[in-house]
Amino acid sequence: MNDILPIILSIVAALAVIGGLIPVLLKTRKNITQYPGTRDANDPVAGGGTLLEDKPVAPGRNAPAGVDLEDLEVADVPDDAAGLELIPVETPLPVAGRLTRLRERLVRSNNVFGKGLLTLLSSDRIDESVWDEVEETLLLADLGTEPTMQLVDALRERVKVLGTRTPEQVKALLREELIKLVDPTMDRSLNTARHADKPAIVLVVGVNGVGKTTTVGKLARVLVAEDKDVLLGAADTFRAAAAEQLATWGQRVGVPTVKSDVDGADPASVAYEAVKAGIDQEVDVVMIDTAGRLQNKTGLMDELGKVKRVIEKLAEVDEVLLVLDATTGQNGLNQARVFAEVVNITGIVLTKLDGTAKGGIVVAIQKSLGVPVKLIGLGEGADDLAPFEAEGFVDALLN
Repeated sequence: MNDILPIILSIVAALAVIGGLIPVLLKTRKNITQYPGTRDANDPVAGGGTLLEDKPVAPGRNAPAGVDLEDLEVADVPDDAAGLELIPVETPLPVAGRLTRLRERLVRSNNVFGKGLLTLLSSDRIDESVWDEVEETLLLADLGTEPTMQLVDALRERVKVLGTRTPEQVKALLREELIKLVDPTMDRSLNTARHADKPAIVLVVGVNGVGKTTTVGKLARVLVAEDKDVLLGAADTFRAAAAEQLATWGQRVGVPTVKSDVDGADPASVAYEAVKAGIDQEVDVVMIDTAGRLQNKTGLMDELGKVKRVIEKLAEVDEVLLVLDATTGQNGLNQARVFAEVVNITGIVLTKLDGTAKGGIVVAIQKSLGVPVKLIGLGEGADDLAPFEAEGFVDALLN
């Protein structure tokens, strides 16, 4: 009996030690799985009142080329994706294809603008009344007063020197002067290159109804097609269903979305969580969608400034894209000025550029802010967003 007692006491002591360690091990395991070191197909829920949407599993990710979704076996799917619905991840058209489609739409929608100017400038006799009509046409195209006068003065001088005015010569003159105004020398590249230890941060801003959330989703498509690892942040916590809309885009293109599970949550907190998740998961780009705030609401604009400051506690904001509706004309220019006072805008995204008299807003905005138009959109389709090209844009206006 005396021999057995020490053994029993040793076993009891060991069980007591193991029992004390179990809660610690469980807590440690929970913290470890909060954010994995790198992004997996099925990331867990993030803490702090925000949710990290699961990344959808591409149906052909582990399958041979040409294999349909129905032909996939369970073994073809990553272990951590068991039980998940296989969601087809969309692939955007190549840049060349998107540009071609955009040019075709721009040609159709702006044909009257180009033809009107060419008709006026090809007249047998160009007098003051003709130049007045040229000015009016340009102003109606939202070119702006200063750029209009600059263009008319340049055309007056060149037509006077040239003497003859065949349609081909007039078109060449007009093309050259419009390209100068649009300014092909501006840097229109997107700053989306990952830093050594942190992702590139893209902040998307603008008023209600211009298509910010849709633009974020379309741009995510483009970045994914460039083999970039992307994470979306739904910091628009004021508009109903905005976070769900962004998460749906994330599902479509195969990227996770950090969003709040509380209505009216602090936008800066959501943006902070998104950037933190992007850093922890070693993604290439974090894109933050912000609320569509009226530019004349001081409190809301202050909130936007706060979002940017909070993000910068973790990482530098590389790109601030202002989304503008081209159909708002000069009102869009006023919006741009106000946003530029709150955040350092680095580029403009012009959506709905499909009105006959709206092409000139490109020149007006760039002249006013010194900020390039980097992307344009001409429709609601997923591929209706493409890099802005000065010469291609002018050619579309004049054809």
